[in-house]
Amino acid sequence: MTLSDLVLGRRPEGRTALSARWIVAHENGRHRLLTDGEIVIEGQEVVYVGPRFPGEVARRIELGDALVSPGFVDLDALSDIDTTVLTIDYGPGWATGRVWPRSYVERGPYEMYTPEQLVFQKRFAFAQLLLSGVTSALPIASLFYREWAETVAEFEGAADAAGDLGLRVWLGPAYRSGGMVCEAPGQLEPVFDEARGLKGLEDAIAFAGRIAGRHEGLVQGMLAPDRVETSTLALLQRTMAASAEMNLPVRLHMAQGKMERQTVARLHGTTAPQWMARHGLLNERLIAPHAVQAEPEDLDLYAKHGVTIAHCPLVYARGGEYLNSFRRCRDLGIRIGMGTDTTPPDMVLNMAVALMTGRIAAGEAGLSTAEVFDAATLGGADALGRSDIGRLQPGSKADIAIFDLSDPRFAPTVDPVQSLIFGATGRVTRAVFVDGRLSMRDGEVAGIDIKAARRQAQAQFDGLVAKYPERSWGHPSVETMFPPTYPHWKAD
Repeated sequence: MTLSDLVLGRRPEGRTALSARWIVAHENGRHRLLTDGEIVIEGQEVVYVGPRFPGEVARRIELGDALVSPGFVDLDALSDIDTTVLTIDYGPGWATGRVWPRSYVERGPYEMYTPEQLVFQKRFAFAQLLLSGVTSALPIASLFYREWAETVAEFEGAADAAGDLGLRVWLGPAYRSGGMVCEAPGQLEPVFDEARGLKGLEDAIAFAGRIAGRHEGLVQGMLAPDRVETSTLALLQRTMAASAEMNLPVRLHMAQGKMERQTVARLHGTTAPQWMARHGLLNERLIAPHAVQAEPEDLDLYAKHGVTIAHCPLVYARGGEYLNSFRRCRDLGIRIGMGTDTTPPDMVLNMAVALMTGRIAAGEAGLSTAEVFDAATLGGADALGRSDIGRLQPGSKADIAIFDLSDPRFAPTVDPVQSLIFGATGRVTRAVFVDGRLSMRDGEVAGIDIKAARRQAQAQFDGLVAKYPERSWGHPSVETMFPPTYPHWKAD
């Protein structure tokens, strides 16, 4: 029997044995590489990992030269149609629609997507995550093109999308009590509406309580204040209180950029982590992307209070920045999980970039492939308090990614985990099981026509970009803001 004999989008009945050349199994608290082994799943769980299973199974699938891995846990998974790609070669942000100009604020910000488009982009993004081996995700989206914040309605749609496609998610609409406004070229000022932020928080709390456990437990809640510089003290205090009451993870972007550092220093006279610590707001439920601007004192506070860093190396490496350093953070005892935070959401490529930038930053101190792989699996799972994901052992959830290492571009293979990361692409992901259900196989995702969705996503993105002049300082043309790599050929 082969994977093609299984029904996409369904959980196979009875016990299914997957035999492969390599399996990243889990034993005695750490990953172990099992050669010529077998993993058996039944229902939602793994029931066996080891040499050939001696018991009876409903079916046995021989995968050949494949690496069977725990599905990846993405702590900062992009859930919109990526606009960060417009920040790589174009800038500064205040001139290219990343900060609202005063003229746009005065005319009244508005939603640039319809409600249906907002739901579609999450469905499309979730499918992309499954294509690259991600089985658990905490979605993140840009608020630059929103009227103010994310809505409960679109997250109701996101919950249904996760259930339809078969992706494990922690959901919560992003809320904020302020935003940055461009008053003049290069002059950025924070503007606050605390009441609006607190209302968004209360909506998010109600949503998290209502959504928990939906779709057979695939959907759970989280709280997602947008960014530390757009959050007031009252907003964060209420967020952390609700997090403690409901045992919800909180994701808050901080120590992530120069604009944030300058704004927080001006508002509070210190760095964001130190300001948060001063008010007792750092704890083990806090997930903090990206720490590239963290001071040594900030990292000491993360270690002391159990804060998890969501490391998203690719988006920063594109701009010449990196976490300094992965090695030092681990030596301090800081938990590190991984996030993709861009399109395509390729966790394998992110591990490769993490390995390279980590070794550059740490010099002779080095960084191992095992450490970045652990971050993409165990680090994210532990940050969420889930000992049943991010690892493959009896009793764990059957969240599995299968990578085809028979691809000729991966020859020769010495160590399969190293080969996967050195190859720097998740495009060899052959299949994904989530909660025992076959959610992706050979580029097809249950519940979506991915080729048609790709065309729709491009059209939606093109429509959004056409509106960029409306919310950019001086209202330049799209061609001025985003010129092509080379001039377009003009026929005579």
